[in-house]
Amino acid sequence: MLEFDLIARIRQRAGLREDVVLGIGDDCALLSPPAGMQLAVTTDTLNCGVHFPEETAPFDIGWKALAVNLSDLAAMGARPAWCTLSLSLPEAEAGFVDGFLDGFLTMAQRHDVAIVGGDTTRGPLSISVAALGFIGPGQALRRDGARAGDDIWVSGTLGDAAAALAQWQANAPIDLALRARLDRPTPRLELGRALCGIASACIDVSDGLLADLAHVCDASGVGAELQLEALPASAALDAAFDLGTRRQLQATGGDDYELCFCAQAVHRAQVEAIARDIGTPVKRIGQVTEGCRVIVRSSQGETWLPPSAGYVHFGETAAKPSERRQ
Repeated sequence: MLEFDLIARIRQRAGLREDVVLGIGDDCALLSPPAGMQLAVTTDTLNCGVHFPEETAPFDIGWKALAVNLSDLAAMGARPAWCTLSLSLPEAEAGFVDGFLDGFLTMAQRHDVAIVGGDTTRGPLSISVAALGFIGPGQALRRDGARAGDDIWVSGTLGDAAAALAQWQANAPIDLALRARLDRPTPRLELGRALCGIASACIDVSDGLLADLAHVCDASGVGAELQLEALPASAALDAAFDLGTRRQLQATGGDDYELCFCAQAVHRAQVEAIARDIGTPVKRIGQVTEGCRVIVRSSQGETWLPPSAGYVHFGETAAKPSERRQ
């Protein structure tokens, strides 16, 4: 396909919506946000060999490209509305494009997101998405509201996506349940919105629990103490790895896109009720403390130290998955 054929293909599948005054096809989109609401805007880039293995199915690449952006909106408690899509492709091959759009638009339709613009170019496989949502003034969940004494919670389970990547890098059989967590993360949008007015701070777990929680602590001027045995694990992770490896994956692996949030202890019953009502499990894993350190302790009270706190772009351990594979 030529560039404008590709754009026409995307525009045809994107559809129309009343809050999109002008969508794909012009220099800018024109949007109509609800009166009195604030816009929440986020953007993420996924590169082949860095954020997903080269053989990942087009459907899964499309799904994940939007899901990771929606996870950022979830962490702020925002309701998603629109997105833009920028595609860099070695070749505009119809089969790949249609598979990618199948995954991307499945995620978009599931969360009522309209694609309103973007860009296409020839180059290495790379996808950049900007997602826009809205939230009431003063309602956004931020990183700077945690206070000493707050409970620390996490949704879902930790370490699954990193476990799938570790299996792939080792040329080992990949557990399908773990691989699904790597390829098709679930943005916790309903939970994020329900926590507005209850959580004091929130972040999504993309680079590893310890690394991302440290961002909350830095922004809030506090520390944290986590209980190692409290970190939630899936049955698939339990079955696939020994305890030591599992702990490391849970604490530092990242890419699960669960929500890590803080809330006052008086809200415990309310948080648990919300989780039950929306069908998203949550687990209390620690407490916000005075100071500035994130400390992990075992049930015996000993300090547990992982090899690293999480993924760091441009760091020594930030090699591409294809370079780390044996």
